Amino acid sequence: MNNLKLVLMAASTAGALSLSACVVAPYPRYAYQTTDDIVVDAAPPAPYTEVIPTIPYPGAIWIGGYWGWSGGRHTWIPGRYEHGRPGYFYHQSSWGRDGGGRYHFHRGGWARR
Repeated sequence: MNNLKLVLMAASTAGALSLSACVVAPYPRYAYQTTDDIVVDAAPPAPYTEVIPTIPYPGAIWIGGYWGWSGGRHTWIPGRYEHGRPGYFYHQSSWGRDGGGRYHFHRGGWARR
């Protein structure tokens, strides 16, 4: 009987330890997306620190990575180089918070100087 008790205790302890390693990310209560707007309850994680690779060609502009939204969750979009556009600058994609506590995604892009 004592051996059975020890086996059950060991099994329950092992089960509890294996479940303690599980991480369940909360699913946002609210998410709204159209082609131009993304509005969610969940704040984006802190940005990654990217190592900027060597410039691949003259006039290349580095566009840093950002947290996008795909499949109901924040997804990291890595940085990249693009050809510069004379008379334009690139504004970075970003998230902003509204008065109701929701986060709005502002898509980056080229704008005239």
